[in-house]
Amino acid sequence: MSAVAAASCGSEGAGEARAEKKPLKPCCACPETKKARDACIIEKGEENCAHLIEAHKECMRALGFKI
Repeated sequence: MSAVAAASCGSEGAGEARAEKKPLKPCCACPETKKARDACIIEKGEENCAHLIEAHKECMRALGFKI
C-alpha cells in the first residue's frame, strides 16, 4: 500500500471518531417515534395523532432537546 493510500485510510478513522463526538442533531434523534408520528399524520391527520406526537416529544426531551 502506498503512503498516500495508507494516509487516506488512517484519516477515515479519525473522521469517524470526530463524527461520533458531535452532538446529536434533532433531525436524527428518535427515528422510531418520528417515523410512526409522520406516518400517522400523513394517513390520519395531525389532530388524530396526538399520542404519537407527544411520544416523540418525550423521546426528544429524554435526549436533552428543549421541546
